[in-house]
Parts: sequence; C-alpha cells; structure tokens
Amino acid sequence: MTSLATRPARIPRLSRFGWLMGLYAENHTRLLRMFEPAGLAVGSYISSAGDHLDLQLDVIEQHRYTTELRLTYAMRDPITGEPDPSAYLRLYNDARQLEVTHCYVGRRWQDAIGMYPPPAEVLDHRTQMNTFLGKWLEYLAERGHGVATLRPVDAGTAAGGREEENLAANA
Repeated sequence: MTSLATRPARIPRLSRFGWLMGLYAENHTRLLRMFEPAGLAVGSYISSAGDHLDLQLDVIEQHRYTTELRLTYAMRDPITGEPDPSAYLRLYNDARQLEVTHCYVGRRWQDAIGMYPPPAEVLDHRTQMNTFLGKWLEYLAERGHGVATLRPVDAGTAAGGREEENLAANA
C-alpha cells in the first residue's frame, strides 16, 4: 500500500487552448458586469468617469447569438488617425465568451503574424490580445467606467471625439 506522501500528485493541467477559453469567459463576465451590452442599441456610447480620458464603446452589430463591439478611447493615433488603443470584440451571448478579434483597423491576425502561421503562434497571439483586454477592462472598472457612466452620442461626436472639438471644427 502506498501512502499519500509517496503517491505522485495528480494535478490536472490546463492546455493553452483551455487557458484561452478561460480568458474569453473571464472577459465576458467583466464586460457584462461593466456595460450590459445586450441592452444597448447599435451605435456609439461615451463613458466619462471623471479621469479626463473618455472611453468610447461602439455597438457595431447586435445579432441573436453574437454582438460586435469596439472599445477605444476617444483619441486618435497621430500617424494613422485611427482610434488608439482600440479593440474589436465579438461577444458570444450563448457561449458566454468574449473574444478580441483584432486591435486595429486593417490589422487582423493575418497582418500581425502572417497568412500561414503555426497553430501555436495563432494561439499565442490570441492569448496576448485577450490578456490585454482583461487587464484593460480591470483598469476601466477601477477608474469607475460602467453602465452608469455610459451615454449615447451622435455620429459626429463618436467619429471625432468630444463635442467641443466638433463645434470648433464646424465654426
């Protein structure tokens, strides 16, 4: 008979894919707790939490089982003119998963790691993007962003940032 002290430990190991699916589930919970996106209509929303760094949440599409979103700050990259940082998200309502599909316009995984990367590289890239999202969502929650700070904005404000900047540009 073997004693407990001599028996090898049988700790289940989580695969890298399992780890990624866990990230998707954690990020789903965080986003739902913060913004309740199922109740939002297609359009742009600004969250102002008093830190002078407004967050923009774009609901791109609402489908029965998925929601397409973009999360960004209301500021632009000086070189490309694109929102930066920016994360495009796919919310799987039925599976309770949230996936970062890409982080910049025109920069999908094929642009970042090539057309035929080994599967491990694809998994690593997705893990990095979704780890970033988890940390960003934690940061935003600590700053006070959430459904209570979210307000819809018109198309001109969402495209250009703050309303004052749009009024100044039109004057």
